[in-house]
Amino acid sequence: MTMSPDHPYALADWRLRISTLYAEVRGMAPEAGWRHWHATRSALFRDHPMSPLPEGDRKGEIPVQAYDPDLRFSVELRPVDGSAVKVDLGTDGQLAYRPVAETIGLAQPLGRELTLFWIGGYGGGLFLPFRDATNGDSTYGGGRYLVDAIKGADLGLDPDGRLILDFNFAYHPSCALNPAYTCPLSPPENSLDVPIPAGERL
Repeated sequence: MTMSPDHPYALADWRLRISTLYAEVRGMAPEAGWRHWHATRSALFRDHPMSPLPEGDRKGEIPVQAYDPDLRFSVELRPVDGSAVKVDLGTDGQLAYRPVAETIGLAQPLGRELTLFWIGGYGGGLFLPFRDATNGDSTYGGGRYLVDAIKGADLGLDPDGRLILDFNFAYHPSCALNPAYTCPLSPPENSLDVPIPAGERL
């Protein structure tokens, strides 16, 4: 069925397709899942009416770095507490998210641990934005996302109950692609000093 951006189900269909995609990826081998993720996202961004890309940019594939298995991690989590970060999203109102956990296992390979946040509001969800040394060069200056559970972007847990963080699945927020969008950016505590040459690039 052809659907216009103002169709009542258009946004719901976009979110359903993204969450379905991640569910499929979780059942696949890492690199095969990444290839499926890249191909499916490229098709959605090119063809779906809710694509964040401006009309004239909807062609080809999303640029990504080659898959690097060394940038896939399974990490333990330690609970943390802290004040909520509040972000003004323009016509979408205000978003608040608060720190709930810190990774255990990224400090040695990446130089520091990362904080996971819980998005406030009905339902909520885990959120993990990050910045790295590629920002402003080959990736968006405001950082990228690894986990956004509200949209289903979550690789889940490994068999030992550790959170899977695969930087090959790092993607740009919509505001990096289209100035019509306003997005929450990565806070200072999730800024890595090293480059992460994986995932989506500009």
